[in-house]
Amino acid sequence: MIKPNPHMKYVYDLHSIMLQKNLILVYEGEFTQEITKSVLSMAERNMDSVGEESSIKRKVFNVMVECLQNICKHADEIPVPEARNAAIFMIGKHNNEYIITSGNPIANDKVEMLSEKLAHINSLDKDGLKTLYKEIITRGNDLSDKGGAGLGFVDMARKSGQKLEYDFHPVNDKISFFSLKTTISRGSNNE
Repeated sequence: MIKPNPHMKYVYDLHSIMLQKNLILVYEGEFTQEITKSVLSMAERNMDSVGEESSIKRKVFNVMVECLQNICKHADEIPVPEARNAAIFMIGKHNNEYIITSGNPIANDKVEMLSEKLAHINSLDKDGLKTLYKEIITRGNDLSDKGGAGLGFVDMARKSGQKLEYDFHPVNDKISFFSLKTTISRGSNNE
């Protein structure tokens, strides 16, 4: 009998977890514009191969773009250089939903502000999100030189029609790991 190699068993275990969690795509590491394009292209091909409706593909694609841009834009704000490329992106499909999850390091001094923004976004209904979106666009509210700090999250909540799930896990005295999960139902009629 062949004795299993523990390192190779890890590959099988990872594969099993991906199947159990219905993960379509997982990428961990450095996020550049080229890698982002590749991730988007792979997810799009996967949705095309299963004949996904174009309206659902647009919502999923939009949320993916926002997640990936968030990772790319804010990597250089991390005060610990070795943590800058420690991000993850996952997309899965379970029953009638696409689940898009991202995680990336964030400076601890940004956690409270981001948490407050996300809590505010989650407190709004569909009309409130639409109003906030228009306010940000019109007045430039919450805009920074990095882009629409907050606008992307509002758009994700609008596209998904659901609350954004998020968490901040302290890593050390300088950084925390920010996790964000967005769910898009295939049966909903969101914007």
